[in-house]
Amino acid sequence: MKIPPLILALILSFFYFHLLAQPQRGDCRILFYNVENLFDVINDTLINDEEFLPGKGRNWNRFKFDDKINKIAKVIIAAGGWEAPEIVGLCEVENRYVVEQLIKKTPLHSFGYNIIHKESPDLRGIDVSMLYKKDRFKPLKYRYLEVKNSNGQKLNSREILYVEGILKNKDTLHFFFNHWPSRYSGYLETAGLRKQAAKTLRKEVDLIFQKNPDSKIIIMGDFNDQPSDESIVNELKAVAYNQETKNGTLYNLSAAWNSIDSGTIKYQAQWLIYDQVIVSKGLLNNSNSIYSTPLSAGIFVNDFLLKRDDTHGGFKPFRTYSGFSYEGGFSDHLPIFLDLFIN
Repeated sequence: MKIPPLILALILSFFYFHLLAQPQRGDCRILFYNVENLFDVINDTLINDEEFLPGKGRNWNRFKFDDKINKIAKVIIAAGGWEAPEIVGLCEVENRYVVEQLIKKTPLHSFGYNIIHKESPDLRGIDVSMLYKKDRFKPLKYRYLEVKNSNGQKLNSREILYVEGILKNKDTLHFFFNHWPSRYSGYLETAGLRKQAAKTLRKEVDLIFQKNPDSKIIIMGDFNDQPSDESIVNELKAVAYNQETKNGTLYNLSAAWNSIDSGTIKYQAQWLIYDQVIVSKGLLNNSNSIYSTPLSAGIFVNDFLLKRDDTHGGFKPFRTYSGFSYEGGFSDHLPIFLDLFIN
């Protein structure tokens, strides 16, 4: 269902002004997108993927898969502004094959993306991946960070993707793409798991700061927590931006989105900001060769990503499934972006 322009304008008036009038695209755009259960149609006996098989729970099939990867490609291209994003972080992808299909069997094939991917220990088999334009970004190294519980045991959850590389032959950037443990079993029951993910990430960030306090760090992902939650504020130590930046501090550019009714995912009648953009001081200095600004992060929204919410009012993300009912949409999350500028 296409939303009339007037109605869409009213929707967007409730969102952070970045959504209503997105800033001019920077020299480089980084996108993160939780694509909601991008599974293939082949049974993998090592994971719990049965509900996404032909004839099983959701009656997943090749037609639906092809439709979904083309819809994801549409979002990525549209969110890029006048060109596709230079770097794309993805989560909820089953394996490398589905990511390869995304960049080879859709209009994304013309943009020259390469893939970074590794199978995660998640019981459902959903992973975190990265796409990058090989003529714009040169990875120097990457690895996946294991998330462990308080007893030191590895969690059966998504690992954190860390990538260090050089952007446009200008400077080194450090990327962390995340998909922290979900709230499916309840907030109190799972809050400790997200705190452990935050501790894991903060430890790696501190190691980078020890080598260079002015390092340019970009953290993006679906944290399954909001900017004000303990995992983000107390464990990751990511704070709202203020004008007096200092070394060793992470700044959550998504914290400002809390000021009005906006979000990246909707639970019942409430919009939540689970997908966030966090950066280091080194990226907020406009005298550096590569920099960003506090206003350069936002949520990408378009009328095709929303549908009317008949139960709770207003609108909600147009997703692939609502429970086991196939809707044929995009995702239950809206994508987020960060623009970078080059001197």
